[in-house]
Amino acid sequence: MTGIQKSQQKLSREALLPLMANHILTHGMGGASLRPLAKAAGTSDRMLIYHFGNKERLIADVLAYIARAYSEVLDASLSGERSTSRRELLDRIIKRTSGSDMEPFLALWWEIVAGSARDLPGYRAAAQSVMSQLLAWLAEQMPENDPDPSGGATYLLTMIEGAQMLSAIGHDAIGMRGLETAPL
Repeated sequence: MTGIQKSQQKLSREALLPLMANHILTHGMGGASLRPLAKAAGTSDRMLIYHFGNKERLIADVLAYIARAYSEVLDASLSGERSTSRRELLDRIIKRTSGSDMEPFLALWWEIVAGSARDLPGYRAAAQSVMSQLLAWLAEQMPENDPDPSGGATYLLTMIEGAQMLSAIGHDAIGMRGLETAPL
């Protein structure tokens, strides 16, 4: 294997994504320009374009990677055990997403939501992609006997997002009260 092949092997998309994801989780979308991402990945901005085609594709791929990582953390916390009810699933997810280790994910998520609300280029597509992934993940987690897994997932996702937004602005008690009284 030549030096160039070894270099390109080390700089594969799969090797670059976690490095850039960590950078974005630490610094937010403000740190998502090519030079800081390249520095975080130990490469050049030209190599990032080589591997991802353009900045928009790179950002979309990094955010998709982060969404998958978030889902994997949630999967691990559910211990492979399917919940027996929507209430149990909701409680388990809320408990897990309330941990301090989830704060970087949630801070980034609200930054993406704000960018989408401001119609910043690429943010709405990123937000829609992340939500689609999370909704699909949630539908797979619904109790086996759920009469409408897709509808239930949509309902729970709406409740989770609302509670997390209220928590992000310092109104945890309102969100928790809403979750506790929600008909499930």
